[in-house]
Amino acid sequence: MSETKDRIQQLVEALPGLDCGICGYRTCQEFAKLVADKPEELKRCTNVSEAKVNASPGPGGPVQHGAGACGPSPSAGVDVFGRSSHADGPLVTAAGCRECDLAEMTELTNWQDSLGRDYDFILDTFPNEPGPRETILPHNPQLTKEMEITKGDIMIGRPLGMSCGCPITHCGVVMDVDPRNGVIVWCVTGPLNPRSKPHKDIGYYSAEAYEGLVKDTRSELKIGMRYWFLPRRCMLQWRHSGLVNFISRTNNGTQVRIEGLLIG
Repeated sequence: MSETKDRIQQLVEALPGLDCGICGYRTCQEFAKLVADKPEELKRCTNVSEAKVNASPGPGGPVQHGAGACGPSPSAGVDVFGRSSHADGPLVTAAGCRECDLAEMTELTNWQDSLGRDYDFILDTFPNEPGPRETILPHNPQLTKEMEITKGDIMIGRPLGMSCGCPITHCGVVMDVDPRNGVIVWCVTGPLNPRSKPHKDIGYYSAEAYEGLVKDTRSELKIGMRYWFLPRRCMLQWRHSGLVNFISRTNNGTQVRIEGLLIG
């Protein structure tokens, strides 16, 4: 476990330390935890020094978890971000197996948000999706039709009022659309895509629900109970509150749907 912490610290030192939020994370420390698990996500950082990217790992080489082969071969040439040292070589990860990563993440979690407030669990994304699923309703539902919102669109907007009241503009990728009611389901991501690609701005909206996986929790989850939770990729790292009205156990974690959202 200490090796994993050392690796995350290596990544923190290699990252620029600007805490600019462009990657979708509030701090470089939080982003380092993601890169330790998924080195390919390094592309989210637009400020990484090439000299640091090509730096070799510290003594001991890539992190190995136990006696198994959950990490790369000790002889594999990788940089501090776990990438192949060969320009045309395959991308390899030094993060180790998922079980080790989850145990490490739970150990590092202090169960307080950036303002020092307690929360009950962390909401993670579904496999192969860029962020937690959020169900939203534009304050003018007709915009869904007028702007021809379709699956795959990159979109921005801000949750206003009692539904959430977040001061940060949300960005994401549309996953599903109900043109009759104007309801949109999207995956909330960082701001990198809207800054570099065409996008649609729906203005103010109401956040109706979150869906995702719970892998780290300190409370037993029950339908009908209201919890404080932290979306893994919340840029402010503020706790949210919501009523859990759907639970399903899966191989990837506990799938939940949370409605009646608010921040604080």
